[in-house]
Amino acid sequence: MSDAPVRAAGPGWASWSDALPLLRVTEREARVWGRYWHTSVLTGVLMPLLFLGAMGVGLGGLVDDNQGTVQGVRYLAFVAPGILAATALQSASGDSLWPVMAGIKWVRTFHAAAATPLSPGQVYGGYVTWIGIRLCLNAALFVAVAALLGGVPSPWGVLAVPAAALGGLAFAAPLVAYSAGQDSDLSFPIIMRVAVMPMFLFSGTFFPVDQLPDWLEPLARVTPLWHAVELCRGATTGSSSLAGALGHTAFLVAVVAVGCAWGVRTFRRRLAS
Repeated sequence: MSDAPVRAAGPGWASWSDALPLLRVTEREARVWGRYWHTSVLTGVLMPLLFLGAMGVGLGGLVDDNQGTVQGVRYLAFVAPGILAATALQSASGDSLWPVMAGIKWVRTFHAAAATPLSPGQVYGGYVTWIGIRLCLNAALFVAVAALLGGVPSPWGVLAVPAAALGGLAFAAPLVAYSAGQDSDLSFPIIMRVAVMPMFLFSGTFFPVDQLPDWLEPLARVTPLWHAVELCRGATTGSSSLAGALGHTAFLVAVVAVGCAWGVRTFRRRLAS
């Protein structure tokens, strides 16, 4: 390959002109997705909306009747951004495990991409970029329907779309790197059960984390999902301060950056073998 200058320059690309080829990988993933988009919409949008209807409207009616509000808003408005961020996390996790193993070992599509002028870092970047695009598409549809249901009381709610995508990428970037370094998928179900599901339940999705036991609350506050939930909730309710939003964004961006640096190194090692 003729990508030695790119590899020597840092995490996968030396300039914007060097980064642009990674969009070829993104395009390939988009073309594949176009063949089964209806299944993706079902799992990525319809199921979360059904969950929103059950929790936000059904259970929310009981909560509103007995408690009034949660953090000053109706339960539907409280839980909608939580489900949005948690759904992005779950979708990103699914895209970062078995599909990566297929690209590295089973089908070796990533090896095929790296056999072109694309560098391994660009293959990684293109795939993670596609995950981010999918997260934005799903989040936009979710926010639109949630707004029609009354779950997005603030016009700033549109900012929940990139916030949810950023939260998903904060988990996808390091998880893609981890998956690329594995020789089997034995640990993948454990990750879903031990990491993803507990975050889904205990990172502020359905209730404020200050309701957790004292020993568990600090753990919840260091998870990417909690920061994503707070960022989305601040946008949809209009309750976030600038300092708070910047703090959550900085945390998530830092996690994405660390994950990308790890991912570029892992893809270089695996795709060069």
